[in-house]
Amino acid sequence: MIIGSISENNKIEKRISITPDIAKKYIDSGFNILIEGGLGSHLDISDDEFLKKGCKIEKKENILKQSDIILQLNIPEESCVDHIKQNSILIGNFNSNQNFEKIDKFKIKKASVFSLELLPRITRAQSMDILSSQANLAGYKAVVDSFAQFKRAIPMMMTAAGTISAAKVLIVGAGVAGLQAIATAKRMGAIVFATDVRMASKEQVESLGGKFLSVDGSENLETEGGYAKETSYEFKKKQEDLLTENLKKIDIVICTALIPGKKAPLIIKEKMIDNMQPGSVIYDLAASQGGNSAYTKVDEVVQKNGVTILGEKNILNKLPVSASNLYAKNLFNFVLNLYDKKNNKININLEDEIINKTLVK
Repeated sequence: MIIGSISENNKIEKRISITPDIAKKYIDSGFNILIEGGLGSHLDISDDEFLKKGCKIEKKENILKQSDIILQLNIPEESCVDHIKQNSILIGNFNSNQNFEKIDKFKIKKASVFSLELLPRITRAQSMDILSSQANLAGYKAVVDSFAQFKRAIPMMMTAAGTISAAKVLIVGAGVAGLQAIATAKRMGAIVFATDVRMASKEQVESLGGKFLSVDGSENLETEGGYAKETSYEFKKKQEDLLTENLKKIDIVICTALIPGKKAPLIIKEKMIDNMQPGSVIYDLAASQGGNSAYTKVDEVVQKNGVTILGEKNILNKLPVSASNLYAKNLFNFVLNLYDKKNNKININLEDEIINKTLVK
């Protein structure tokens, strides 16, 4: 059973799907590993490191022709369709809602395509949950980068020359990225506030030392899968009033609110930004899905009335080594769930919720 991985376009994606340590785990589990030369060179991972773990280095076309399973981040280019093995399996983070037509082209070769952003939120899937592992890093990095843009100290400092007040940070959306952002900001000495439409988040926010800002009379707007629901007009109006007042005293805002498969909700409006203090910073992690903040532009730094607004298309390109390590381990756990080791074959058991939900049909 052969597992292969080819290089991504490093201009848009610096993460890789197999690391040397994870390659060794695959080989110990009975797989052969083929990788394209230079797969990890941009991460200072040499081909020799892969070779020492037992991998083989091949050209892209040979990998596609031989591999039973192909592990990637983004869906491979259309030119790869002609080369892939019949009945092979593709696994990655393919954003299937946006890329269904690209994915469908691989069905010509009867390929089974698994897109792991579709994983169900169940206990058994936690070790495969790419959204959570990557969101953790994104929440951390958003805080670090926004603090670097902020022109004042973050923690309270008492000196002989006077006292410097701690920075006030607001986290919009208390999912995985938001909770990591709270924890990171607290560790660095900030006073942290957070808001979310899911009332279940209140306890989590407060356990990390944050102060939860809740809309009066709000309900728990949470899906069975643990994601946020779309809110009513009345809720949005109450939330807008709450934020408008609180943003006047906030120094840094980290936006993390997303609704799976839909445009990100616009939460920070123009008039709210107009009322913020000059020198404030907004980091919009939802930029690639339209943004939670007005004026957000993907991969641009925007200045509005003294407020700096940042939005990266792929913030994980700034932490590619750590992100690759976690992503590769998620994929490894997913592959093991597919693999019937006794009979040395892949078992696409559609009665398994994990397999059924992630298979792009």
